[in-house]
Amino acid sequence: MIVLVTDTSGKNGTVALARAGEPDRDKTNVLEVVPLAGGMFSAQLVPQIAALLQKHGLSKTNLDGFVVVSGPGSFTGLRVGLAAIKALAEVLQKPIAAVSLLELIAIASRNQGRVVAVLDGGRGEVFFGAYEIAGDSVQVLREELLSKAEFLSEARDSVVATPDPALAAAARDAGLAVVALEPPGAGMIASFGWKKLQAGATVSPEQLEANYMRRSDAEIFVKKSS
Repeated sequence: MIVLVTDTSGKNGTVALARAGEPDRDKTNVLEVVPLAGGMFSAQLVPQIAALLQKHGLSKTNLDGFVVVSGPGSFTGLRVGLAAIKALAEVLQKPIAAVSLLELIAIASRNQGRVVAVLDGGRGEVFFGAYEIAGDSVQVLREELLSKAEFLSEARDSVVATPDPALAAAARDAGLAVVALEPPGAGMIASFGWKKLQAGATVSPEQLEANYMRRSDAEIFVKKSS
């Protein structure tokens, strides 16, 4: 299967092609990763997808599924990325696996029991996800935006997993167990998404929604003005 993988959740993004299930049913092989410059997702994403397919002698009809990071992250970036995947999936009638970066980080920690995954949410806040992991089973306990103090309090009795050095240091200083990870790349996202595709844990274009975890600046402005 040929899978298109997109991540527009951060300041910079990526679009990648992966071959999944060949020759090993459970493995993914990333064919190529193309970076997307921050602030340019709306202008770059669709042309880069077309160029990537053409470079590998493929067309959009060769795509068998989509893996897309659904959050948390940039409001504008996620909106652009998800809109492009929704449009392609609707036309091609192919499945979508939506990936939570926080859940992916928790799983990548390779810990069992209660695991907390955190990312820098900007504005002094933290994207926080709490999970109960038992074998291959992952239960999402909560995903929300917290202050740093709230995160440190809520992470007690948990293993903290994060690719953010400052959050890792803060957790260690608070006496918490920490697993420091590399930021999730296209390969890790593709592998996790492929498992969801295999398991049938997919969404339709209508069901695909971004997990922003914070209101947009426009929403915040309207609330302050009312």
